[in-house]
Amino acid sequence: MFLIRGGNYPSLRPEVMEENRQKWFDWIGALNAKGSFVAGEPLLPTGRQVAGKKRSITDGPYLESKELVGGYMVILANDLEEAVEISKDCPVFEVDGKIEIRPVHVMSM
Repeated sequence: MFLIRGGNYPSLRPEVMEENRQKWFDWIGALNAKGSFVAGEPLLPTGRQVAGKKRSITDGPYLESKELVGGYMVILANDLEEAVEISKDCPVFEVDGKIEIRPVHVMSM
């Protein structure tokens, strides 16, 4: 799973934002054509956090915007090294974003 963080999107001019959006569509389309793309969506910057034994609820997320998870992708890869290689063409890097790559543990029920 790719957890896509940050990106300097608010500072982009509209035409640059549109170019970057098209790069995302092209990149995801290429992953889909290779059979590597499973799912993914951008996340809205709002939400709630439920925590602790009392299930206290707070608005969130409250991380700095450069650390905020802005989206996720589930991809198919044989191992972490392959996932890293797949991630290298992601358009988020062009706007100073980053990707956290995490294996998903499939649990049988």
